[in-house]
Amino acid sequence: MENTDTMTTKIHASAIIDPGAEIGEGVEIGPYCIIGKNVRIGDGTKLAAHIVIETNTTIGQNCTVLSGAVLGGAPQDYKFKGEPTFLVIGDNNIIRECVTLHRASGEGHATTIGNNNMLMAYCHVGHNCTLGNCITMANTVGISGHVIVEDKVVFGGIVGVHQNVRIGKLAMIGGFSKILQDVPPFSMVEGRPTRVYDLNKIGLRRNGVGPQSRAGLRMAYKLLYRSNLNTSQALEAIEREVEPSPELEYLVNFIKSQRQGYAGRQLEAPRF
Repeated sequence: MENTDTMTTKIHASAIIDPGAEIGEGVEIGPYCIIGKNVRIGDGTKLAAHIVIETNTTIGQNCTVLSGAVLGGAPQDYKFKGEPTFLVIGDNNIIRECVTLHRASGEGHATTIGNNNMLMAYCHVGHNCTLGNCITMANTVGISGHVIVEDKVVFGGIVGVHQNVRIGKLAMIGGFSKILQDVPPFSMVEGRPTRVYDLNKIGLRRNGVGPQSRAGLRMAYKLLYRSNLNTSQALEAIEREVEPSPELEYLVNFIKSQRQGYAGRQLEAPRF
């Protein structure tokens, strides 16, 4: 490695870096990396060998990117005509081998990845997606375009996610699942097609949700997914019978929004 900064920045002699790229302090760039135009890499981020970072990509501080990853590639979208779009990655992310993260489609739009996430080997995040914080994706998760993944979601391996899906916070998704509809917050789901199996009680407890709120969520989930009530009836029963809490309000609003979309996806406009 050759030092290009009197501090700790290290860039291998074989790396190819666009002159306009902004490289922070303490960054390490390994052999045969290619860094494109308008790329920004935050302080302390480490790139292993054979990584491609394409145009208009920002990576935050203290991220780790391992070999074979391609970040900021053009979107796989017929509507994309080469307009300027972006990929923005936050801080403290671990991006493992051969992960692909695409820029957005639509001028000025961005695919965004939050902070403190781990994306394991061969994961893919498509164009115009928004990922929150503290998400864990096991190997070979594929996320289509225009998906929202909220904070602290956990994916098992080899999961496929349909476009325009929203996945609520603290959800857990079992391996080999096929996600065609929104995944409710705090839920444990799996299957082909996916179904709700249980409330993520351990996740709620670990994240400081109190016993009274957890009890209310348990009752709400029984009404929604274990009773003979339809969704409208279950929501009415929840409002009558379950003690309010911020978590319950978030769940109810999520379900109501889901019903306003198309095919169980609140981000997809109804078709008439």
